[in-house]
Amino acid sequence: MNTKHTTIPIILVMGLFIISCDKESPDPLSLSGDMVSHSACKNELKSSSLDSTTPDSLSCIAYSFDKVNHKLSVQHVNAGFNCCSESLYCDIALHGDTILIHEYESAAQCHCNCLYDLDIVVTGVDAKKYNVRFIEPYAGDQEQILFSIDLEQEQEGSFCVIRKLYPWGMNIM
Repeated sequence: MNTKHTTIPIILVMGLFIISCDKESPDPLSLSGDMVSHSACKNELKSSSLDSTTPDSLSCIAYSFDKVNHKLSVQHVNAGFNCCSESLYCDIALHGDTILIHEYESAAQCHCNCLYDLDIVVTGVDAKKYNVRFIEPYAGDQEQILFSIDLEQEQEGSFCVIRKLYPWGMNIM
């Protein structure tokens, strides 16, 4: 009879412990985002009419942070995609302290690639240190876009990698 009276409270305490461990403290900000716009294909014919200050042998990220609205605006200059993609889009996720931006295209309909400028907005960003990593469909074994930012210290900045394989670096002599 004593065993029955001690077993029930132990089971109840264990049940409460298990339930409380399953609940995570709610995150006040949930990181998300989207590609809000992109340029037209910047092939040889079209690029001569564009005022391009970034050589086609560089793939660059420029960012600015709006601390009040928890919004990180990112421009990816010279992102490589198919010339005739039906659409360009990205998935954005937070993995630990890394903001992961995975770029995609749908329906690559041509046998050529070209460069685009992408405008991406990430929401739910806190003013703290992050690593930022881009996963690009055509970068292959070239240097990854991977860099650190400290949004407490700097609200804007940029990062570039050198790219020499098609579709990058086509105007290198």
